[in-house]
Amino acid sequence: MPVARIHVTTQAGRLYDPASVLDSLGIPVVYTWLRDTWGAWSADHGRVVVATGLSPVQERCVLAHEVEHVLAGDTGCMDRDQLTALRQERRADLKAARKLIAISDLCQVAQWAPDLPTVAAELGVTERLVEVRLNDLKGEGWPAWQAGSKIAG
Repeated sequence: MPVARIHVTTQAGRLYDPASVLDSLGIPVVYTWLRDTWGAWSADHGRVVVATGLSPVQERCVLAHEVEHVLAGDTGCMDRDQLTALRQERRADLKAARKLIAISDLCQVAQWAPDLPTVAAELGVTERLVEVRLNDLKGEGWPAWQAGSKIAG
């Protein structure tokens, strides 16, 4: 049964705390050296793995992404074909961006922020997730320049 059937109450935007969501679901987070990704959901082991050395912003974005894999009942990278993997990664990025970046927060910051790095810093997210959220709002999906995400897993 996918974990998505469990109702999780969360705040959106700057107040969204994916670590608390994982904790409320009983999903431990393990930190270790990872070679080619920032994080992964290990359904077989029932835990989220996060790369050591990430900034707090990077870690928050990784955890938000992995929460979406947990809630969707995804089983992991190894058990899926390339198209399914791409769809699951895209979905996890979009849902994470929607939870991390409330439209009201984005509109407030966009009124004065001169560039994307400033917007991302003010919202406490990576520039990539700001791009994902902006493209989502424009109806364009993932950033066209990048086929995947280091956050993915």
